[in-house]
Amino acid sequence: MSETLGVLDGLSVPIVQAPLAGGASTPALAAAVSESGGLGFVAAGYKTPEDLRANIAATVKLTSRPFGVNVFVPDVGPAGEETVRPYVKSLEAESAAAGVALGEPRFDDDRWDEKLAVLVEDPPAVVSFTFGSPPAGVVGRLQDAGAQVWVTVTDPAEAREAAATGANALVVQGAEAGGHRASFIDTDDRDELGLLAAIQLVKAAVDLPLVATGGIATGAGVAAVLAAGASAAQVGTAFMRCPEAGTAGAHREALSSSTRTGYTRAFSGRLARGIVNRFQSEHSADAPRAYPEVHHVTAPLRAHARETGDLDVLHLWAGQAHELAREEPAAEVVARLAGEARAALDAAAPRLGP
Repeated sequence: MSETLGVLDGLSVPIVQAPLAGGASTPALAAAVSESGGLGFVAAGYKTPEDLRANIAATVKLTSRPFGVNVFVPDVGPAGEETVRPYVKSLEAESAAAGVALGEPRFDDDRWDEKLAVLVEDPPAVVSFTFGSPPAGVVGRLQDAGAQVWVTVTDPAEAREAAATGANALVVQGAEAGGHRASFIDTDDRDELGLLAAIQLVKAAVDLPLVATGGIATGAGVAAVLAAGASAAQVGTAFMRCPEAGTAGAHREALSSSTRTGYTRAFSGRLARGIVNRFQSEHSADAPRAYPEVHHVTAPLRAHARETGDLDVLHLWAGQAHELAREEPAAEVVARLAGEARAALDAAAPRLGP
């Protein structure tokens, strides 16, 4: 497997920045992580192809080191008006209270083909995928252009499917992770694996380099997943309080609290982990499985909450260990996590005896 590590093998620090689509992702953050010896990522999700192209160009200006771009794999089709309309109706009071009209519940593929064209034309070192595995033809097209392809998985079955397409590496997401679940099929009736279990099971299922993600907020967490067989740790929430991140002020404030997180579809129609606030508490039970329709419906409300600092309505994506995130530059986060990981591994080794 060492021959297939590629970009991962070239990192001086085995730390990958999670893509953080939806606000926190910036070229400055991606570049700062890459410049520090890790691998930064730019999120393509929710951006136009033109904005994606501009973000790639901006990142290239800030660093000559490798970085990645993450893309959402589109769902197979719309949820249907009868599924979404009752939820839209239930949000009318929220709309009236904020003085903001709800968005239209439309289905789209986030301009999938156009974004792929951008990435083939101007390939980053890595293109990663979330919400599914791209077809083998897409994987080959990107690899021929010069990019490595990573696929985010949550269990061994998804890992085998992604491996069969020719992916270079897999990002293994545990249930502790903040933001959207990366599951290929978005259902409520599945057993969500914690990261340690997921890494061990996926490692036994496929012979590919693995990047572990979910609830990793300290160097000890990095050391744990490296010991479990991951080639690197992907960290998201721990970077969200960095000055280079685009995280909203209210969101930064919430991350420093000890408020619990939970799963919800209330903001986007797809299962995601966030810090529980009033909107999440009141609307999760009624929210349908309808992505991206619900995302478009609630987008104006969430934008208003971001502008006004309304913690009750803003989507507060965060991993389970969010309160450990610090307000410090990204370079310091990378250096601290690497140093803590070395210390943790050194401290653990004697416990195994001579």
